[in-house]
Amino acid sequence: MTEQERKEQDEKIRADFPLLTGKYGEYAYLDSAATSQKPRVVIEAEKEFYEAYNANPLRGLYQLSVEATDRYEEAREAVRVFIHAGSCEEIIFTRNATESLNLVAYAYAMNTLKEGDEILVTILEHHSNFLPWLNAAKRCGGRVNFLECDESGRITEEAFREAFTDRTRIVAMTQVSNVMGRENDIALFARLTHEKGAVFVADGAQSVPHLPVDVKALDVDFLAFSGHKMLGPMGIGVLYGKRELLNKMNPFLYGGEMIETVTRMGATYAELPHKFEAGTVNAAGAYGLSKAIEYMNQIGFDTIREREDHLTRFAMERLQQNQHLKLLGSKDPLEHHGILTFVLEGVHPHDIAAILDAEKICIRAGHHCAQPLMQFMKTPSTARVSLAFYNTEEEILRLVNALETMREKLGFFS
Repeated sequence: MTEQERKEQDEKIRADFPLLTGKYGEYAYLDSAATSQKPRVVIEAEKEFYEAYNANPLRGLYQLSVEATDRYEEAREAVRVFIHAGSCEEIIFTRNATESLNLVAYAYAMNTLKEGDEILVTILEHHSNFLPWLNAAKRCGGRVNFLECDESGRITEEAFREAFTDRTRIVAMTQVSNVMGRENDIALFARLTHEKGAVFVADGAQSVPHLPVDVKALDVDFLAFSGHKMLGPMGIGVLYGKRELLNKMNPFLYGGEMIETVTRMGATYAELPHKFEAGTVNAAGAYGLSKAIEYMNQIGFDTIREREDHLTRFAMERLQQNQHLKLLGSKDPLEHHGILTFVLEGVHPHDIAAILDAEKICIRAGHHCAQPLMQFMKTPSTARVSLAFYNTEEEILRLVNALETMREKLGFFS
């Protein structure tokens, strides 16, 4: 692609995102791993739902409620197709990936783990894919073991086999690290897990927005992800679970809509997926998520991946020219998936973020909800740039130039 063609593509894509061209259009938004920007079609979809379909789904027999239910269930089907699940019964709507993972920990782990059982998690995990398992293990008299990576963020088959014991019952692993950007070989590790009779839980929060994900090909037992990281609204998430496992699990929340019958003495629960969707659901969010999926399909993962790989390579080449800056993780841009985490000699990451904010550049700083990983790397906090297909070379150059002069502005002269 020529430079002119790329610029034309930049303008066409960015025109779809109101924040990137509106009040904050002069900002370089480089924090998409925290939450992505929303295309106009998603913003308008939520508005459309409340203007045209606003009734409580699944409850009313009148036409407006039926319409609301239809939009909600159509969104479920869109998610099913998007991740190649076998049935809509396997798609549970939640608030976010965190709630999805907690659902599995409470409704599956706490009902199956016994004293002495173990859960294996990787050192790469976001707290959302560690703390629920730690809580479940403590409640059941079990323990959590860590699977460590190398300096590039890679987890090897050898390390996995060494960490897996005859007491391991659950393996929890991110598909793409929110700090290192490294993709784990989920299909391999799920297969090894199943060979030992254990259950595999995948965190797809950083993978589903950037990679085509096929749950049947990966053969994961559970997959969690958030809508807001993949161009969708905040407050809507997804849990995929194999039907045979979901059917064996007790409800996570109790109340309206998740029941079949209720008496003074007890209750029978609704069929999947509604058994796990108590109360009034976020139908507008689900509808917005369906439009985000539609938009991503129109752009195409080939285009998304090509643009993000190009921007990652462009950024790495220029950031590495700064002799005081150290990038964490792999040396290969293709193994970062748009996530570049770094430290700048002598400058605290929070100061980096604050100074960049003054120059209208948005990045993340801190431990990125991955403190065990920070401790493992002996780095209490870092700065993180996370790119999306709507970013541009010009934004990256602004970042690079600001970092090159930052130490001098703070009084460092060597």
